[in-house]
Amino acid sequence: MAPQPLCEANHSNDRSSMFEKHTEKRIRVIIAGGGTGGHLFPGIAIATGLRARCDDMDILFVVGRKKMEKAIIDKAGFEARSIDIEGMLGKGMFGRMRALIKVLISLIQSLVIVRDFRPHLIVGVGGYSSGPVCLVARLLRVPTAIHEQNSFPGLTNRMLAPLVKKVFISFEESRRYFKRQDVLLTGNPVRDELLHGRPVAKPANGRFTILVVGGSQGARAINRAVVAALKVLNKQGLHPFVIHQTGKAHVKEIRDEYQSHGLAGDVREFIDDMSSAYGRADLVVCRAGATTLAELTALGKPSILIPYPYAAHQHQEVNARALVAAGGADMIIENDLDGAGLAGRIKTYMENRDALERMSAFALKAGMPRAKEIIAEELFKLVKGN
Repeated sequence: MAPQPLCEANHSNDRSSMFEKHTEKRIRVIIAGGGTGGHLFPGIAIATGLRARCDDMDILFVVGRKKMEKAIIDKAGFEARSIDIEGMLGKGMFGRMRALIKVLISLIQSLVIVRDFRPHLIVGVGGYSSGPVCLVARLLRVPTAIHEQNSFPGLTNRMLAPLVKKVFISFEESRRYFKRQDVLLTGNPVRDELLHGRPVAKPANGRFTILVVGGSQGARAINRAVVAALKVLNKQGLHPFVIHQTGKAHVKEIRDEYQSHGLAGDVREFIDDMSSAYGRADLVVCRAGATTLAELTALGKPSILIPYPYAAHQHQEVNARALVAAGGADMIIENDLDGAGLAGRIKTYMENRDALERMSAFALKAGMPRAKEIIAEELFKLVKGN
């Protein structure tokens, strides 16, 4: 579809002419997918891994219509185009008909984008928007790879797997769902800003700090349990400081709870500087999404995992149990989650720093911090063979 350049050295990178003019010396890559930060952040990590090998490259993200998707890509410094796509699962007849119409529209939109951008490679990172783009890539004979973040692969990646050149997985457990022999276990790529962020000094008083993250949209069950646990701890004379990401829907409620009960914390709708938040945290209370676990293990952060109970095939619980078995995390099933129980776990770690250090060491051992470098190397092989 296009000549086959190969970046041998870094050159200045000017993205201003990505659609006005293509020079045949530049490699062009589309990264498609999204819907959640769990899909987008690994895509950004892959993009930075590619850029680290070659500045002489244009990278375009193709995402859905959520404002959050475009905002995340813009902040990371990449260009994005949007297509109209949504899922069909769990919808009534009219919802499925509307979704089917959007699939057809998104295929046309993807065809226009791919024909315009003329990529040498397309990478699908999961989510509905990766489907139409990768299907168009197959039609136009553009080399394509997919990356699966979860232990149980999403529907889009399961459908695309027979059609692409390469499949990367983050968990060994997901290999059995792909009916091919060349699946490569790489781990889940982690953003550079987390791995190489500015070091954060701990407060001089050594106050125990907890980071609470229920995903980009927050988690009501976790929010309420944490507040209840802090009330219990306060009555016991324990006063940890909490960095608490609540999600937009819950921020006012949780902030009011902190203020009315004298709880010490920094309550935010969304944490922009996760590197700083991780750096300050002695313990993390969070969901068990694949991207979160990759970050925890790459940074060696001890955690109490509360898997999302409605994840497909309970894949968050599967993810969490693997890390718990390795000694790198603790876990509470959401059905068993309450303030008193969570307070007890937190108190145990506040009073036993040796247990935290052991958990940290095992988490670090379970990590695969070179995921993005391995994926970037394999993707450049596809460009060579194009």
